Amino acid sequence: MRKWISFPKQVGTSSKQAHADFPEQAIYEREVGRSGFFGPATHFHHQHAPTGWSEWEGDLRPRNFDFNKLTSVAAASPWQVPMLLHNAHCKFRIWHCRENMPFLVRNADGDELLFVHEGRGELYCDYGHITLEKGDYFSIPRSTSWRLEPIEPMELLLIEATNGSYQLPEKGLVGNHAIFDPAVLDVPDIDDAFKAQYSENEWQVQVKRHDQVSVITYPYNPLDAIGWHGDLAPVRINWRDIRPLMSHRYHLPPSAHTTFVADRFVVCTFVPRPIESDPGALKVPFYHNNDDYDEVLFYHEGDFFSRDNIDRGMVTFHPAGFTHGPHPKAFQAGREHKKKFTDEVAVMLDTRDALTMGDVCESVENPDYVYSWKAPKE
Repeated sequence: MRKWISFPKQVGTSSKQAHADFPEQAIYEREVGRSGFFGPATHFHHQHAPTGWSEWEGDLRPRNFDFNKLTSVAAASPWQVPMLLHNAHCKFRIWHCRENMPFLVRNADGDELLFVHEGRGELYCDYGHITLEKGDYFSIPRSTSWRLEPIEPMELLLIEATNGSYQLPEKGLVGNHAIFDPAVLDVPDIDDAFKAQYSENEWQVQVKRHDQVSVITYPYNPLDAIGWHGDLAPVRINWRDIRPLMSHRYHLPPSAHTTFVADRFVVCTFVPRPIESDPGALKVPFYHNNDDYDEVLFYHEGDFFSRDNIDRGMVTFHPAGFTHGPHPKAFQAGREHKKKFTDEVAVMLDTRDALTMGDVCESVENPDYVYSWKAPKE
């Protein structure tokens, strides 16, 4: 048995509660926490912005990638897509799928999560047929055979739960129907479109195991199920089905927006919501040291209210080890309560283990991003 060394203390001048009613002489709050946002935490009140560095040397730094520049890297198979960020438990890639797949793929390394950033298409798998639309998540259990037929060119996030599985978060006090009701989850159907692709022609399945691809050939299409029953299946949810937790008096931590949980990482979804209205409540994400997790944010749609000069299709990567938080203009706008509603959709990946960047990342990185927290000159 073990237990955190934890005993609430108060030293100097501080607010009574986190994220609200800051001392006038120190408007910058910084949260230092463990185990994501679930462990012990301390809140500092600073006279200067915790991100107000003037110079930065070394490899550890906040990073920004413009993956829109990878549009020319189209691949017939997801197993041909270059790795962007990865560790032993998670792989993060972006796939441009423009043509019908004339074969099936199967991931024997772990569950796969697709997020449709652009386009739409028909997906066929062991469980049937489903149409994927922009903004859909689609979770595929390990070793499911599947293929895509784009109706429009598709750009998808691929997040692999390596040697793991995707589950839903515990929703605690708010109950099972909060954030999204499980009744909104869709599964593939054995419909007319699925039956129309039955075939006695030769088909191949590209199976990925230990990141090596093997090919299994069948003299028929192995997607030939006539029905199924059980409680294991791929599921779809669109971000528009997510109804976020909100508090008009308290800025909720990112963990409140968790959509999927896997081994040693989570996937969260930020969707439009009202901004806190209480005069004393923080109205932008708080500065924080989340020193047990690396944070990746993919910006899907909208105006990203805590960031400057970030466009849709970009990714920010904040490794553990330093303070991060809103950019100066966003922080000031939050103090002035200029916006009453967020207009953003973003997918966040928080990993318990350090992520490694793929070789392609360097070619699309903005090296000046580390200095984007410098306060604008008067």
